[in-house]
Amino acid sequence: MTQIYLVRHGEPDYAPLDSRGLPGMAADTVTLSTEGIKQAEAVADVLGGVGATYLVSSPFTRALQSAAIIGHRMALGVRVDYDLRDWLPDSTGSWRGPADVRAAKAEFEEFAGEWPEGLQRPWEPLSSVRARARTALARHTASTDGPVLVITHAMVIRALTGEADTPHGMHEYYRYDPDDV
Repeated sequence: MTQIYLVRHGEPDYAPLDSRGLPGMAADTVTLSTEGIKQAEAVADVLGGVGATYLVSSPFTRALQSAAIIGHRMALGVRVDYDLRDWLPDSTGSWRGPADVRAAKAEFEEFAGEWPEGLQRPWEPLSSVRARARTALARHTASTDGPVLVITHAMVIRALTGEADTPHGMHEYYRYDPDDV
C-alpha cells in the first residue's frame, strides 16, 4: 500500500489562449495564473511535512509548472508521465473552445462518465482515465517506498477517488493498492 497525494494543478490562465482563438489541444499549453502560482506554493507548504520521496506530473503545462514549484520547495525532482494527462473531451483533439468542452462534459455527466451501451462517444470514459492513471501509479510506486505526490487534473483525481470537485491547488489523499482492480 502506497500513500499518494493527488494534487490538482494551480489555476490556469486561459486568457492568452482565448485571445488567439487557438483550438483543442492548445489549451494544454497554458501556464498558471498569478493565483495558480500562489496555490502551487501553498500546497507545497501544506504537504511539506508528509515526507514525500517522489513527485510525478502530468505532461500538460499547467501541471508541469505546478510540479516545478512544488518540487523546488520540497527538494524533489519532477518525473513526467503521459498517462496522468487530463481527460480528453474529444479523442481527435479538435475541439474549438470552452463551449465544445462544456458540451462534451455535459454528455459525460449525463451518462455518469461511461459511454452508453453499444455506443462509442468522442470523449474519454472515466474507466479509461482510471485505467491509465492506475497504470502510471504502478510504474511510479514500484520505485519508491515513501509517499508519492502526483500533480494532475480534476478528472484523474475523480477517476481514482470518486471526488468530483477538487479545487485548483488542492489535494486528495489516496492509498494506492496495486492489487485493487
